[in-house]
Amino acid sequence: MKFSENWLRQHVATDATRDQLAAKLTAIGLEVEDMTPLGAQLDGVVVARIVSAEKHPEADRLQVCQVDAGDGALLQIVCGAPNARPGLVAPLAVIGTQVGEITIKAARLRGVESNGMLCSAKELGIDADASGLLELPDDAPVGAPLAGYLDLPDAAIELKLTPNRADCFSVRGIAFDVAAACGSQVATLEATPVPAQVDAALEVRLDAGADAPRYVGRIVSGVDASRPTPVWMAERLRRSGIRPVSLLVDVTQYVMLELGQPMHAFDRDLLHGPIGVRHARAGEALTLLDGRDVAVDPGFLVVTDADRAVALAGVMGGADTRVTQATRNVFLEAAHFAPAAIIGRGRKLGLHTDAGHRFERGVDPELPRTAIEVATRLIIDIAGGAPGPVTEALLPAHLPQPREIPLRRARLARVLGLQIADAEVERILRALGLDVAANAEGWNVTAPTRRFDLAIEEDLIEEVARIHGYDAIPTTLPGGATRLAAPVETQVPEQDLRRQIVARDYLEAINYAFVDAGLLDTWQATAGAVPLANPLSAELGVMRTQLLPGLVDALARNAARQQARVRLFELGKVFAGRAGTEPGQHPAPVETLRMAAVACGDASVEQWGVPSRRVDVHDLKGDLDSLAALSGAKLEYRAAQLAWAHPGRAAEVLRDGAVIGAIGELHPRLQQALGLDHAVVAFEVDLAPLRERSVPVARSLSRFPSVRRDLAFVVSQDLPWEAVARTVREAAGEALRDLQLFDRYVGKGVESGFKSLAMGLILQEDSRTLTDREVDAVVADVTVALQSAHAARIRG
Repeated sequence: MKFSENWLRQHVATDATRDQLAAKLTAIGLEVEDMTPLGAQLDGVVVARIVSAEKHPEADRLQVCQVDAGDGALLQIVCGAPNARPGLVAPLAVIGTQVGEITIKAARLRGVESNGMLCSAKELGIDADASGLLELPDDAPVGAPLAGYLDLPDAAIELKLTPNRADCFSVRGIAFDVAAACGSQVATLEATPVPAQVDAALEVRLDAGADAPRYVGRIVSGVDASRPTPVWMAERLRRSGIRPVSLLVDVTQYVMLELGQPMHAFDRDLLHGPIGVRHARAGEALTLLDGRDVAVDPGFLVVTDADRAVALAGVMGGADTRVTQATRNVFLEAAHFAPAAIIGRGRKLGLHTDAGHRFERGVDPELPRTAIEVATRLIIDIAGGAPGPVTEALLPAHLPQPREIPLRRARLARVLGLQIADAEVERILRALGLDVAANAEGWNVTAPTRRFDLAIEEDLIEEVARIHGYDAIPTTLPGGATRLAAPVETQVPEQDLRRQIVARDYLEAINYAFVDAGLLDTWQATAGAVPLANPLSAELGVMRTQLLPGLVDALARNAARQQARVRLFELGKVFAGRAGTEPGQHPAPVETLRMAAVACGDASVEQWGVPSRRVDVHDLKGDLDSLAALSGAKLEYRAAQLAWAHPGRAAEVLRDGAVIGAIGELHPRLQQALGLDHAVVAFEVDLAPLRERSVPVARSLSRFPSVRRDLAFVVSQDLPWEAVARTVREAAGEALRDLQLFDRYVGKGVESGFKSLAMGLILQEDSRTLTDREVDAVVADVTVALQSAHAARIRG
């Protein structure tokens, strides 16, 4: 929020200097981000008019001007400004005046005397424009001090506001905080209703329910829109970062900055009526004030004229009904739109407007009528005209209502750690514009409708604390016993998992929990995606459903910067909407903590002792198995078809028969879509089952020897080892202590389409030595099971 210091002081009187005011604003939470002094040294600068301007005889770019400074005599001044011309009213620094670092003296320029200097805005420290002389209105009083005419000196102050302080997006809203901090009161707002002089009116209809519960309009007939914007108004707009455009537009901007209520002006002669507010229809289009054609959907609100969309409600007006200097009858609009109906709509179209910025954060629902009256008075005072009656459409059930909040004296003292006098508490709250009623325990406080951020007792305590001064709150150490949290033995600490995977040459990445919806669509991972109501940008519009899209995106950025070998991991939450949610309900999404890793490039760092080879799924499987080993788990892998993975190079990850994630190589089409030149392998698993571990139990080793039997079976080449291993374990029973695959052979001696798998069965019992007959029985059971389940045969 940017505003003029003098404008603020008009609303709240304070003896604080400029620096003290800035310090106070920052101390109460309204951080002063920038403060630019304007017109600090203008003694001796007056309003002057160029009577004549002739070419300098010795310089093509200079003119010899005769200037009227209001004292009856003409001054000869040599000027090089391109816009110097007869009749121009501009600032003149007379001899002896200090302008910046220069003291103006009589001089001869290329042989011609010059007795002063005509000035640009930059030379005077008013603006950054140095393209020519500062052009003043033709009716500016010649000879008058420029400082008095332009209300200088002044300062442009810019605040960095937090989203909860929507009430401070206006000069008057800031004034309440300044009044509370400086011990003064906010001046009464001059908003006396302007009586109607004509019957001209337009009917207003509301068809958007709670999204648009109030709409106020008024026709002002017979205005002279060609009248220039008064200097005082134009300067306040300019110092607030808004370029003056034309009178009617400038009035609506001025009211928005002063009160915080966005407004819009329509050319009444281009409207047919009635005026309405409704949700847009799918594919509906309109042309905005900036000339762009946009197509909207039912998520937008539109202002309509005879059901024709003429403005994007809460964001920007339409070009077809805009006011111009030829406008003679104007229809003023001031409405209340719910923040949820405006949030993100402008960004969806690539727009950012002052009106949208305010409506997204919340505008006082009681302001529209006041804004209409203030704007009406400004227009008729400057441009004449006859106002019609104020037309208001209202849905009272959908308007926010003032809230009464209890504030307990004991609670206030306990939280802040000090006693604040009752009179001071009441002064602070009343200065902020709150209604205060004392009771035995403290106060009942009613927050005004402009303070959306005040809802509970803690909010009031925060208000008292920030105005009283955080530096006045004593620093004390917390008391009481400290509770020590015992480590959970049944879970592997997250930090241990981090250390383990870092030891295997991975770097940790931290990505946003929200991603581009288009990226999820590329990954075919949009199922259950939760859209954000107020995204930071269009590229961060939905909550992530997987870690891998963001992690691979980070890998791609590194690879694009000549990093040939990249290995990243991330621990973070993914989000999914709750199934079966009824319309109108917005339950919190389901959050799942996961771990993911990605790798590309060589399997090991380049060195002379190890042959170079590309990282593959088996390398990543080893890394994942090492993580599982921390909990004593043995993971299983089952071939699967995954949307993001290469066919035949992907598997589901299981623990104790339950799927906990997936591992594989990225699909070639996905790699191409993401701009990756090399194969990328990745895994993503739920963290909770990966961390689970049983409490270790001591057990003596068997005193009896183990027996190993090596078997080789010929099976179909498409049969995964995981299926074979599962069948062997089921058939061998409890005697099987370990199963090792030590050879896989395809070639001579094995027919095409088949493979030979050689495995070692380690058998052992705790209570006795296994006999040859028992071992042979186990081998026979395994052989029969493999033959039955997989048509396997013993290799000869």
